[in-house]
Amino acid sequence: MVGKSLRLFLALWPDDDVREQLAVQRGLWTWPAEGAVYQPGDWHVTLHFIGTVGADRVDAISSGLDVPLEPFELRLDQPQVWPRGVAVLCAGTVPHQLRQLHDRIGAALQALGLPVDARPYRAHVTLARRAAGAVAPQGVVPLHWRARGYALVVSTGEKGQRYRVLRQYSGRTQN
Repeated sequence: MVGKSLRLFLALWPDDDVREQLAVQRGLWTWPAEGAVYQPGDWHVTLHFIGTVGADRVDAISSGLDVPLEPFELRLDQPQVWPRGVAVLCAGTVPHQLRQLHDRIGAALQALGLPVDARPYRAHVTLARRAAGAVAPQGVVPLHWRARGYALVVSTGEKGQRYRVLRQYSGRTQN
């Protein structure tokens, strides 16, 4: 693996129940023919994008990102099409526990010498790209996601499996 690099990010990773709820939500949209609708294995809520790192750093990075987490419920209730045709399901309100997790992971990334995005955090699931002209459903039934952990994920660059979980974090509680 000498010289190999990986694109990493941290995310809330859905269980089967959340994937089923997301599939229902995806089915309520009207998609343009050119849209690239994401598959269930692609769905997640990004916490922090790490970027490209050398494969030789992955073990140290992975070890340094285990931070306390208080379980919480994320309510995804805002379907939107963002600029550049990105269709998302957003959280109208970001729970306090999710903000804390985001901040703790940000501090851990900085301690590892990794960059942290300074933009305000927007909790969302990307449903499709190239979706300009998509019609979001009216009167969405909120999706409730009980988060008890998070994952370190690699972008594979493959169409069949865009992402692969490298490590799951159980969300140890803070002492």
